[in-house]
Amino acid sequence: FLSNYFRNYQDIFLLVLAVSFSFILSSLRHNRVTISTMRILLLAFVVVTFSILSLVNCFIPDGAKNIGLISRVDNEKKQQQSSSILHASMPPMIIGPMIRKIKAANEKKKLPMADQAESQNEAAGLRVGGKSWKWPPVWPYDQGTFEAFADVEQAQAAEKRKALASLASGGMTQQLPGDDAPVPAEDDTITKFDPIKFWGEEVATEATDISSEAVYNLKSHYAFYLKDGMSILELGAAEQSYMPDSLKLERHVGIGLSQKMMDKNPSLTENYSVNLNDVEEEKGVKSEALRQLSSKPFDAIVMANTVDFLTNPREVFKSCWYLLKPGGTMIVPFMNKEAYKDTFGKAQTKMWNTYNDDQHMWVLGSLFQFSAGEGWANLRGFDISPDDAKSIDNQGPLSFLQGGKNGKNTNMFVVQADRAAQDEDISTEDPEQSFKSKMWMLPTMESRDKQLIAPRLKRAYEQINDPDYLGKQVEYLPVIYESLIKMDQFSFTFNMQAQLATNLVTDTAFCGNEEQILALKQGLGLRKASKEFWEPVGRLTGAMDAEDKINLLTYIVPRFGSGDAKQEAALDAFVNGMQPTFSYIKERFPELQAADVQLLGTELLASELLQSHQHRVSPEKFAAWLGVMENQELLTILEDRK
Repeated sequence: FLSNYFRNYQDIFLLVLAVSFSFILSSLRHNRVTISTMRILLLAFVVVTFSILSLVNCFIPDGAKNIGLISRVDNEKKQQQSSSILHASMPPMIIGPMIRKIKAANEKKKLPMADQAESQNEAAGLRVGGKSWKWPPVWPYDQGTFEAFADVEQAQAAEKRKALASLASGGMTQQLPGDDAPVPAEDDTITKFDPIKFWGEEVATEATDISSEAVYNLKSHYAFYLKDGMSILELGAAEQSYMPDSLKLERHVGIGLSQKMMDKNPSLTENYSVNLNDVEEEKGVKSEALRQLSSKPFDAIVMANTVDFLTNPREVFKSCWYLLKPGGTMIVPFMNKEAYKDTFGKAQTKMWNTYNDDQHMWVLGSLFQFSAGEGWANLRGFDISPDDAKSIDNQGPLSFLQGGKNGKNTNMFVVQADRAAQDEDISTEDPEQSFKSKMWMLPTMESRDKQLIAPRLKRAYEQINDPDYLGKQVEYLPVIYESLIKMDQFSFTFNMQAQLATNLVTDTAFCGNEEQILALKQGLGLRKASKEFWEPVGRLTGAMDAEDKINLLTYIVPRFGSGDAKQEAALDAFVNGMQPTFSYIKERFPELQAADVQLLGTELLASELLQSHQHRVSPEKFAAWLGVMENQELLTILEDRK
């Protein structure tokens, strides 16, 4: 816009604008200014710059305009401009097309990501259907993402004080001999945010301020999914539950930290004070009250305007899965991050303060995904914002340039999903799906690992004569993966990890006891190898491929920790028989590569010496058997093994 009037100064103007805008954004990032302050500063900058350039252009003599940067502009064009500038009509604004483009993009972004079939039998406002969610293969957040914002601010303030102290002392951080001990200007001790004190004392009587229009929309949404006679569990309960006035529930249990506010809630039939941020990692909320409530699961769970305060949300969602009946629905409404920031912003997480509404919806969807995977079905997201809410396309730092009303911070959204039914037994028609359901709630393992293991377990199930035990063996996978996740830094692919884990749990002797896990770690090189067993095994199998070593591990590891003296003797016979067996095979087949010699030898030893006691043979019988084997028979075993 300015360059149409003042082409002479556009270079200077754009440079100053870029520097100023970068400074403002940097200040915002480091919490030195708020978004509203930034908007005012940016608008003021544009107005002041326009005024200054107008005065300069009007009062600089025409001759002076041919000096320096001005001389680059064609004189004839400048004379025409200077003679008509006060009478010229408004030139087309160059920012206009950009704004129209932004608006068009935002209108497209607001279109529902759900097809017509998904919208049927759903409440109004469906924005994201079940087919539109996309997830990374592993949990994408670090712990700092969900840190309480009060703790983030304290840490930032401490860093600033530390930097200022270092600057004031000339960068010297060590005390010189003879100097008095430095006295800190401020106490740098960081007191962790205490949610129990905050909700139970500091804001114990503060009501959640939600507009009547937003309340109406939320009640309407609840009315679509909640029916008379249901049992409801409400997490983050306070003085209002926003249930439809005509809804008659069989049971309505409230969970919160503000006992005073829950006592005022007329909808609750009972309530419990529980700190949802006190969790057992990857398992759930540490609460005796919730554990007892899970014995009688609920028809639905609602958690309105609470997820923004959860510092361990995945564990909360895991607990919710256990607290729901199969087919039950978990409904998670949330509002714009500015809605009650002045009152409860101290307890909100870093994620909630730095992400926008669209990102909040995606994060909530990911909490369903990474808490139970396919254990949550029919995941969908709704926009139930009232008409007077701030438009989604009018929330950026340049929103004042787009025109229209800013609206209120009453935007309201909902993300919800249904609890899927878990197979009790392995289905003969679809064993892979049954194994997936068995792994939904297993800790330690990433979604990626479960996806890799399920088809392998299916194949094992179809090949084993009596496969029913496999359903129970799945519970040993987490203890295996506690070791395997440490192999990520080595050339031990996720497929290799999945194959090793599958092979171990398909062995009926594997029970994940301490001796077996120690043997696994030693075999993987995560612990120092024992001189009696793993050191010679590693040395004598050095030429074997990684995949073949994985299969060898699955022969050996389940044989440990049996408490059976004969089994222990068989392990000794295995390691002591490796060298003579390899030498004998090499003598009979001098053309074989070392890797094939080791592969064939370990296969023969493991299949004969390490099997269950019914089929196990003595070292003497093994040597006699090997001596009478024909060459072609041995080569066939090698080829079949490969």
